[in-house]
Amino acid sequence: VQVVESGGGLVQPGGSLRLSCAASGFTFSTYVMSWYRQTPGKEREMVASITSVGDSTNYSDSVKGRFTISRDNAKNTVYLQMNSLKPEDTAVYYCHARRRWSDLNYWGQGTQVTVSS
Repeated sequence: VQVVESGGGLVQPGGSLRLSCAASGFTFSTYVMSWYRQTPGKEREMVASITSVGDSTNYSDSVKGRFTISRDNAKNTVYLQMNSLKPEDTAVYYCHARRRWSDLNYWGQGTQVTVSS
């Protein structure tokens, strides 16, 4: 099983980034996919999630209206489009996969996003 994030980096406030998460080794279309983020000394928080078939999404209040989660089940990939980035969005972003109606889940290794001028 592999869950690999990419697309992080340094961006100025107000800018945009698109994170990608490529999955392999499991039946991607049966997994709820989520993005979490974590900063030093704080708990990991859920940023956005999407159902296995992509018909419903959920966002934390802190990113609602600025971030968009999407998935391509043909490519086994989930995305996080981040717009209007703020310094407080700086964190390590993790991709998470959880099988429907199960506790079986996987984490990626994380990708750093830094929002700074």
